[in-house]
Amino acid sequence: MSPPRASALPAASSPPEERDDPLFVRSVEKAIRVLMAFNARRPTLSLSQLAAATGLDKSAAQRFAHTLLRLGYLRKDPRTKHFELTSRTLAPAYHYTQSNPLVRRAVPYLVQLAGVTEEATNLSMLDGTEIVFVARFVTRHVIASHVTVGTHSPAFCTAPGIAMLSHLPPREAQAILDASILRPYTPHTTWHMPELQAKLRETASRGYAVCSEEILINDISVAAPILDGDGRPVAAVNVAVSKLRCDTATAERQFAPLVVTTAQAISG
Repeated sequence: MSPPRASALPAASSPPEERDDPLFVRSVEKAIRVLMAFNARRPTLSLSQLAAATGLDKSAAQRFAHTLLRLGYLRKDPRTKHFELTSRTLAPAYHYTQSNPLVRRAVPYLVQLAGVTEEATNLSMLDGTEIVFVARFVTRHVIASHVTVGTHSPAFCTAPGIAMLSHLPPREAQAILDASILRPYTPHTTWHMPELQAKLRETASRGYAVCSEEILINDISVAAPILDGDGRPVAAVNVAVSKLRCDTATAERQFAPLVVTTAQAISG
C-alpha cells in the first residue's frame, strides 16, 4: 500500500492556461518546483537529480538552487554536493496556520475533541482531488505517526474527503471523482464509481462519513464537514481510531455525534 504523501509534486511544465497568462511569473513557479522536488523518498538531491525531478535543464536548476541556497531555503552538503531543504521552508506553513481564520477558530475545538475521545483528531481541507491535513492533535493511541500537518491523501477513500465531497454540488463532487486516480489502497477501499456515488449520497443524508481500513489497515475514521455561511464545505473534522481497539460500529456510535457537534460548532 502506498502511504499518504507529504506533498503534491507540481507538474514538469505549466498548463496552457498558465502559459497564456501575462501575469503568471514562470520563475516563481520554477522555484517552487525546485522546493517541492524534495520528499521522504528524495530527502537529498544532486544537481543532476534535481534537474531531472523538476524537468528543468541543468543550468536553470543550478540557478534556482543557488538562489534558494542564498535565501536559506536549501542547504548544500560540502562533501557530497547534494542539496536538501532547511527548516526555513516551514515558515510559510507556520504563517498559514497563524493567519488562517478557520484554522485558528477550529484549534480550541479540536483540542477539546482530542481530549474527550483520547484519539487522533484532524482538520483537513480539499486540495484538488486530495485532502491535506492542516491541523492535527494526536494522543497516546495514535496509529499513523507518519501522518503530519501537510500530508496529502486521496479524497475519495478518506472520511474527511468523503464528508466534504458529499456536501458539494453533485457536479462538482463528480468532477473531483472523475479527475481522481481511483484504485484500491487496501482490500477494503471503495473505489468503483457507482459505490462511491452511493457512499456520497449516504454520507450527505446522515451528515458524517465513516471509512474503515480504506487507506490504512486497522484505521477507522469518522468525519463531518465544516460548512461556510452558504452551506459549502470548507474543511472537515475527523477522529481516527485503531480497529485493534474498537470495531467500526462502535467507533461510529461513539464518535459520530462528537465529530458532528464539533464540526457544527466550527461552521459558519
